Amino acid sequence: MGQNLCTGYGAGYVLINQVRYQNNLIVMPDRIIENWDAGGFEDLTPEHFNFLLSLQPEMVLFGTGATMRFPHPKLTRALIESGIGVEVMDTAAACRTYNILMGEERRVAAALLI
Repeated sequence: MGQNLCTGYGAGYVLINQVRYQNNLIVMPDRIIENWDAGGFEDLTPEHFNFLLSLQPEMVLFGTGATMRFPHPKLTRALIESGIGVEVMDTAAACRTYNILMGEERRVAAALLI
């Protein structure tokens, strides 16, 4: 399994393996999907979360930016109905939690709004 690690974060960016990303992205242990087209929190649709289904994670950590905001349940319904756990937190907490779960060799996806 890959070793993509969140090595830092701050206002408007995250660092994955010391590489700076300033756009929304999805991080998994074995891949990084740059420029996740989710836009801002208000622009989220079920399709943004349905895309995560195709990645077959066991859990999705949804980082909502600088503050934690809960998406409408209709957005995450397909993930939950498929047995995929969804945890919502601010992006910094999602990065920290991702590192822990990745270290446990879990198939986790961090969907991060920057």
